[in-house]
Amino acid sequence: MTDIALEMPWLQNAWQDVQKRFAEDRLPHALLLTGECGVGKRAWADAVVGLLLCASPAVNTVSGKSVACGECRQCQLLAASTHPDVRVYSPEKSRMIKIDQIRSLSAFAVSSPQVSARKVAIIDRADQLNINSANALLKTLEEPVADFVLLLLQESGRPVLPTIRSRCQVLSIPLPSGDQAGQWLASKVAELEEGKQPTAELMAKSLMLAGNAPRLAFQYATGEFPGLRDEAFDKFRQFMKGQITVSEAAKAFKALGLEDMLWLFEGWAADLARLCAGGKANDHEAEEMIGFLAGINPAWRAHELLDLVREARAAGVYNVNPELEASRLLIAWRGLMPSRRRAS
Repeated sequence: MTDIALEMPWLQNAWQDVQKRFAEDRLPHALLLTGECGVGKRAWADAVVGLLLCASPAVNTVSGKSVACGECRQCQLLAASTHPDVRVYSPEKSRMIKIDQIRSLSAFAVSSPQVSARKVAIIDRADQLNINSANALLKTLEEPVADFVLLLLQESGRPVLPTIRSRCQVLSIPLPSGDQAGQWLASKVAELEEGKQPTAELMAKSLMLAGNAPRLAFQYATGEFPGLRDEAFDKFRQFMKGQITVSEAAKAFKALGLEDMLWLFEGWAADLARLCAGGKANDHEAEEMIGFLAGINPAWRAHELLDLVREARAAGVYNVNPELEASRLLIAWRGLMPSRRRAS
């Protein structure tokens, strides 16, 4: 009977909104939840699914909010990932949600519940719907079914069609404070086996690299990303100073994989925009170099770089070569240096 908002306090507003609608029996047929990667959108969605399907919702004694009981048949089926009235749709190998998946969702929406009073579906990464699947989804949104609830999850900065957004109730999850993120990460790390727990230094660095998105920070702290990122950053600095070729630098970024590579470039470009506007960089280790570039370039160059990242991410659907994309982005960054800077 755990309340998700007690475990992740930054989810509280979105969770309370659903609680209120649930208590008043006025849940919308479609909820769109937006938030940064790793902020807890899926955990929120799973908690909502549990609440909607539970046969005997209980009241958490600490929060006073309704939560899934964890004991009824519905909860047991959910815990075993075998509940027939739940579907989850996420990007396939193409990195997109395809039209066949949405056709399956549409058929599920109009079918009769098998063991529960309603059916629930999650679209994890609604921002990864291709144009055909997005248009197919509109038909389901335009003809809501009384016993069906759709939860759509969207990463901040990744657009969904305005026609889809306009047919959903939109909720947003903010990033947690540094203290909240740190406490959550520490609690999860404490659950790991002794000897597999990352150091405090690595945890702090992971939080910094994840921009305080706690679930992403946990992934970083227990994975290879920080080390690969350090190697890429070292090659980036050498390349920007003209010490190595673009091919040598691109290989280090390729090792990250396309999505993590683009995340890194996007974060640096966003930091460049912040520093150009007089703010502070999220990536403290890169702040000196990016601050130097911010001092000699107009702010619109940062937005040029962000546009290039978005283009690369869109091209990723077509299985582009990560090394070539890294080379293209590195060359664009190198163009900000004084010796090769374009006329503004």
